[in-house]
Amino acid sequence: MMNINTFDTKTAMGSRAAEIGGQHIADACAARGEANVIVATGASQFEMLESLASQNLPWHQVNFFHLDEYIGLPIAHPASFRLYLWQRFASKLAVPPKSFHFLDGEAEPQEEAARVSKIIESHPIDVAFVGIGENGHLAFNDPPADFEVTSPYIVVELDEACRNQQYGEGWFPTFDDVPKKAISMSVQQIMKSRKIICTVPDERKAEAVRNAVEGPVTPDVPASILQQHADCDLFLDGPAASLLNK
Repeated sequence: MMNINTFDTKTAMGSRAAEIGGQHIADACAARGEANVIVATGASQFEMLESLASQNLPWHQVNFFHLDEYIGLPIAHPASFRLYLWQRFASKLAVPPKSFHFLDGEAEPQEEAARVSKIIESHPIDVAFVGIGENGHLAFNDPPADFEVTSPYIVVELDEACRNQQYGEGWFPTFDDVPKKAISMSVQQIMKSRKIICTVPDERKAEAVRNAVEGPVTPDVPASILQQHADCDLFLDGPAASLLNK
């Protein structure tokens, strides 16, 4: 079931998404003494991550997993998602988390995917914070996405629309600088999460949101599979929701 929530501002959107996600983290920690959480990156997550990091949660009981990372990009590069998560989230927590499983884009890709896959297999995910790409991608699963692969992390090719989004958001000086491959959490692994918090701002995402919410479930719109999740909250600002009919 997909629950749609719309807000007047990105700040309000991010704050509410973080509040709901934070409550699920707290509940998991209270019930089991531990929570396992997926965190995403990109411009769509700025407000949510800032709000989430400011919450008074038992971070020392939380294991974090990294959603995706470019292959071959040094951690010092401004577009590195490891750098992003450290600067915008991990370093801002009041106490260090129990663990933070970053993806190393400079390692041998298949070995790195297998390494983190082995770890996450023993850590059932309580909350996944994700977004939707301009091409409808979920993590770096570009269309047509593989809905059947069961490996938690996979090596993927980035399509032109995905790479154009990264360039357009200002992460790279030229389109040619955008990597062509990445390590991504698979669709099947994301869908195993008990709770999914999907945060999507901006008018440039409006068509992808409409296709994901109101269109058929199809690998051609990878995020459309969220319609089949038992507990997914979609948080939109007004521009992102502007093409929805329902």
